[in-house]
Amino acid sequence: VQLQASGGGLVQAGGALRLSCAASGRLLNRGIVGWYRQAPGKQRELVASTLADGRTNYADSVKDRFTISRNNALTTVYLQMNNLKPDDAAVYYCNWNTRLYGDNWGQGTQVTVSS
Repeated sequence: VQLQASGGGLVQAGGALRLSCAASGRLLNRGIVGWYRQAPGKQRELVASTLADGRTNYADSVKDRFTISRNNALTTVYLQMNNLKPDDAAVYYCNWNTRLYGDNWGQGTQVTVSS
C-alpha cells in the first residue's frame, strides 16, 4: 500500500494548514490512520489518529487546535491544523495500520512555522 501525504508548507504562527493522506487504490475504511510528526533531534510522536468507526484521539499538545477527519468517499484522511505554533514545526507522516495491509507509512511532509 502506498500512502501519499501532502499539504505541508511554511506558515506564520497562528496560521493554519491542512494535511492530506491518501492510499493509492485503497479506501481508508479500516484500521487506524494516524498522523505523526518528528522534529529535529526528537522522537517521532503521534499527533492524532482516527479509527474506521470515526473515533479520534489527539496528543494533549494539539487538542482543540488540530482536527483529524476522513472525507465521505473514505479516500483521504485530513489533519486540519489551526493556530499553529513554532513547536508544531516538524516533518509530518501519515500511517495506516490494518490487519489486512499491515503497517504503512507515507513520505513525510514538512511543516514550518515562523514566529
